[in-house]
Amino acid sequence: MKNIVTALLALVMVTSVSMARAADEFPGRKLYPDIPVMSTDELKKKFDSVVVVDARTKYEFDTIHVKGSENILVSTNSFADEVKALRERTPKPLVFYCNGHTCMKSYKAARRAMSAGVKDVYAYDAGIFEWARSNPDLAVLVGQSPVRVSDLISKKDFKKRLLNPDEFQKRVPRSDVMVLDVRSRLQRAGAGLFPFDEKFASLDDKEKLDRYLDQAKREGKTVLAYDAVGKQVRWFEYYLRKKGIKDYYFMKDGADGYVELLAKQQGASIVAKDAGKK
Repeated sequence: MKNIVTALLALVMVTSVSMARAADEFPGRKLYPDIPVMSTDELKKKFDSVVVVDARTKYEFDTIHVKGSENILVSTNSFADEVKALRERTPKPLVFYCNGHTCMKSYKAARRAMSAGVKDVYAYDAGIFEWARSNPDLAVLVGQSPVRVSDLISKKDFKKRLLNPDEFQKRVPRSDVMVLDVRSRLQRAGAGLFPFDEKFASLDDKEKLDRYLDQAKREGKTVLAYDAVGKQVRWFEYYLRKKGIKDYYFMKDGADGYVELLAKQQGASIVAKDAGKK
């Protein structure tokens, strides 16, 4: 009897540790306890009997996605209608995914689908990168499948390509660089950060991007690119590599980071002037 009790206590402890570890590894599970989740192994086993749905932007989807997945952006007003239309086409379980363990879009998509009356939905919260590493034959990277795992860019390697706004600004006037504003026209609002030293090509304008990137490559220039908040350049890096661009850097936090830098500089200047008057 004593051995049975000891074994049960050990099992409870192991289970508790596993649950705590999962909560730390997947913080969204605490925030969305009502959303059923599917593991990588589980999704692989059920792959042919479910419909996988990418809840991210089209640009992210076009860069890397689960093979055969649908793309329905969770933040659009048409999300509920699109998911209901998908349900009408198939009775299979719907499995939503996004970027990784700390990305909340998979949970949000599943919850919005449930709120719209769509049943049998799950979140695959391990995300696209874990899926691509575990199942490269069932993933697509910049149009290529199977994915070469060595081509996946880690967060650590991506961070090596980031420049603080101040350092980015200092490099802009150099003759051996090409500055690219890759924001959308709406984000750009008609003005760039470095109007006399940059070129503008939104990420969805491949023809224009190719023209500038080919020029940078031909002239041996380092590409300095920035977006709105430093998020989209993570996906743009894959395109740069596909184009054979090896020398490139991104502005950390994008245009928002630069505006914040200018505000701090202006504030410091005002403080210095006030101090000088005393």
